[in-house]
Amino acid sequence: MNQHAIQNLTLFDLLARSWHRASAIADLRFSTDGSAVAFTCVDGTVAIAAVADREPPESRIRVSGDLGQTTIRPREKPPAPLIATVALGDGDVPLASYFRSGFLVGTAGGEAVHLTAGGDVVEALVKIDGPIVAIDHSAKAAATAVSNGQDVFLSRNRDDAIRLRHGATQPTETLAFSPDGQRLASGRDNGLSIWATNGDAAPIREVSFSARPVSIRWSGDGTWLACGLEAGGFALVSVADGRTDIVAGFPSPVRTVCWSLSDNALFASGAFRIAGWSMTAPPLGDKKSGALETGRTGLVLIETVAAHPQKKLIAAGYANGRISIAQIGAPGELLVRPLGSAVTALAWSGDGRHLAVGAVDGTAAIITFPAQMFK
Repeated sequence: MNQHAIQNLTLFDLLARSWHRASAIADLRFSTDGSAVAFTCVDGTVAIAAVADREPPESRIRVSGDLGQTTIRPREKPPAPLIATVALGDGDVPLASYFRSGFLVGTAGGEAVHLTAGGDVVEALVKIDGPIVAIDHSAKAAATAVSNGQDVFLSRNRDDAIRLRHGATQPTETLAFSPDGQRLASGRDNGLSIWATNGDAAPIREVSFSARPVSIRWSGDGTWLACGLEAGGFALVSVADGRTDIVAGFPSPVRTVCWSLSDNALFASGAFRIAGWSMTAPPLGDKKSGALETGRTGLVLIETVAAHPQKKLIAAGYANGRISIAQIGAPGELLVRPLGSAVTALAWSGDGRHLAVGAVDGTAAIITFPAQMFK
């Protein structure tokens, strides 16, 4: 490789292991122990990558003795191939982390199956009249929740699933356990139901929105819920008293929301810059309250955001394939990839060393950052 080509390499070229799937990446998850990443595709397959890097960046970094300049050489070997399953659904399948290194996948046949990091389907934990369109698992509560699009079912300690009873049946395609596993939020046609999962599972709160929730995220302490809406922005819910407000004004639907534990802040996609708010002054009644000006305003929409688990950093994926990382409340951005296919999914590993990426063109990638990059 000539010197000019090396100078044109991006951080993505230097740090990422990248694979190509036959269809778009819909979602991704790190395993609980951080040893594997599962990517779901819109053709119903799941592909799994080992996180361990055969050529970690530290092994490719060189510091010149005369100038003290740090450089990193490109990878010399292709990454180990992905492990792929057969199609488990007619479209993309719902996914959750399970046990230490495995995953739960909802299938078209109504089963929540345990998928190992080696790609083997070893057992079905839950069986309902399917197909399963939403799934979540709480290790703390040893509970699994699934939905067939109409009803929500709860299985505790791997017992038979029970149907959670509520009023009029409405479409349910989003589920999320609270961090302690004691509550379950399920999206409805134009709202949200919150259930207590201990004892006799019962609804404890019903919340109405202006549109259907497409994503649900609990804050780290379980006191707030943020829901990206199909249209009209995102909803913010105080779990304790049910206070709810819609943060509107986004030029595009808010596909993803995320919480920064280190900064007690909330972030959303769907704008031309990274939209964030400090929860010391939550945007209830005033969307400017607590606003955090993060990164730069551009001309391309942000499709997905992911908060670093330990540091005050936010990763953003754009409709034009750009990937950047910004410090919360600061204008500067680290450009990881300038262009590519639209980013559909982003997630950090639990230790913050790896950023997994999924894209419309089937790109699945793991970006491994040197330890000294984020001090």
